[in-house]
Amino acid sequence: MTGYRPACPLCGRHETRFHAEAHDIEYCTSDESWIWHACDPCGVLFIDPMPVDRLGTIYPANYYSYGAGEAGGKASTVQKIKEALDRRRFKSLLSTVRGNQLSVLDIGGGSGWLLDMVRDADPRVTQTTVVDLDAGAAGLARAKGHTFVQGRIEDAALDGTFDFILMLNLIEHVADPRAMLAKVRRLLKPGGQLFIKTPNYASLDARLFRHRSWAGFHTPRHFVLFQRRSLETLARECGLEPVSFSYTQGAPFWSVSLLEELRRLGLVRITAERPAVTHPLIPALQAASAAFDFLRRPFAPLSQMELVLKPAE
Repeated sequence: MTGYRPACPLCGRHETRFHAEAHDIEYCTSDESWIWHACDPCGVLFIDPMPVDRLGTIYPANYYSYGAGEAGGKASTVQKIKEALDRRRFKSLLSTVRGNQLSVLDIGGGSGWLLDMVRDADPRVTQTTVVDLDAGAAGLARAKGHTFVQGRIEDAALDGTFDFILMLNLIEHVADPRAMLAKVRRLLKPGGQLFIKTPNYASLDARLFRHRSWAGFHTPRHFVLFQRRSLETLARECGLEPVSFSYTQGAPFWSVSLLEELRRLGLVRITAERPAVTHPLIPALQAASAAFDFLRRPFAPLSQMELVLKPAE
């Protein structure tokens, strides 16, 4: 590691440094060590090498987002509360977008379960589109009335532009965030809005678990991580202007990081067949973590960020 300085995926410079070594503590897809580097001028962390040719391995069949929102009555209390808050958030955001009929795009939206919430939140939403890599989600999405386009958003040929675009927990999964944001900027109608949610590595849990495979690394599925300054700077460079910014609770990161501590003590067992996110302790850990973050939200940057953007004038 000493002396090795990989190029930053944003600026291309080699003025980078070692940040942390991490393992796949959630899905156990390999025993490999993965190295995170920091580019201080850009304010980002990135994994090197990026396993862009191993997506079928690092995203196992039991990955949490496959079939997300399809659990019905099996959803935990924490999940139900989160979904209620998401619906309220979508209603508030859509109320600021003008138009009698709205078109909405969800990038990485899987079966379209978030778009179901969006339609429920505002009756003006008449056109909904999902772009996702998972071909298995196409049938579910189309059955619910959503247009489904398989592939990367950078390559997708889409018919028209959109009033509202969702990029929730996505930008950190791509090797070239700049190319993605530039494409999304071209897909936004004048007066449209882009809603991004992504981890914040400048948070308490990220510092506490930095050298203990912090769950926000989501190694090796997260490729590039931001903090507020770097995310807003990149957005402006891509022709997008911030409308609002907020921190939100990072219970998923806290809970999996704490579960890993219990595993290190030999108190729990995590395997590929029984990943961390399915462990019976996770709901309780998430509830406690969410309450902790709720209490400190007015005073500290939490480990999830929400940024609303519009096309720059």
